[in-house]
Amino acid sequence: MVARGEAELSGAAEQIGGVALAADVSQRQAIERLARSFASVFDSPAPDYLINAAGAFSMAKLVSTSPEDFDRQLGVNLRAPFLLMRAFLPSMIERGSGHIVTVGSIAGRQAFPSNGAYSASKFGVRGLHAVLDLELKGTGVRCTLVEPAATDTTLWDAVDRDENAGLPEPDTMLEVGAVADAVLYAITRPERTGIPVISLERA
Repeated sequence: MVARGEAELSGAAEQIGGVALAADVSQRQAIERLARSFASVFDSPAPDYLINAAGAFSMAKLVSTSPEDFDRQLGVNLRAPFLLMRAFLPSMIERGSGHIVTVGSIAGRQAFPSNGAYSASKFGVRGLHAVLDLELKGTGVRCTLVEPAATDTTLWDAVDRDENAGLPEPDTMLEVGAVADAVLYAITRPERTGIPVISLERA
C-alpha cells in the first residue's frame, strides 16, 4: 500500500495485513525509491497487480485556477500513473504477466464546469490508458481503466457547495466499495479475458 501519509497508511496496512510503503507518487525520485523498496521487501521487481488510485481534486473556473493547483492535479492524477507504469511495467512485460488498473473518472469523458484541471488530468488518463492498452497486446500483461461517476470520498470535503451549486449530494454518489468491487472484478477475470474499460454510475 502506497500513500504520502505514513501514519494513516501504516494503520490501514495493519488492518488488512498489508505492507505500508510511504511515497509521493507524483514525484519521480519517490517512485524510484518506491520501486527499490518494493523489490527489497517482496524479492520481486514488480507487483502482480498495480492499482493507480491516488487522486487530487479541487474546483475552480479556469480563470481562477492557479498554475500550482493545475500542476498538482496533473501530478497526482496523470503523472503518477505514468511514473508507476514506467517503474514496474518493464518487469511485468519481461515475465509475461501482470495487471494495471487505473482509476479515472466520468470527468475524463464528460466536461463539467469548474473542473478544468481535474478534467484535463482525467482526459489525459483516458488517453494514457488507451495507448497502454494497444502497447500491451500480446505481452500477457493486462490493463483496465475504471471510470466512476461522483464517488463519496474525502476529496469532496474541501469543496465549497455554496459556490458550486448543483453538486450531487453524498447520498446520491457511488460508494467507495463499488469502485473497489469493479477493480476486484477486473483483476479476477480469467487470464485471457481483457476488460479495457469499466464505467460506473449509481443505479
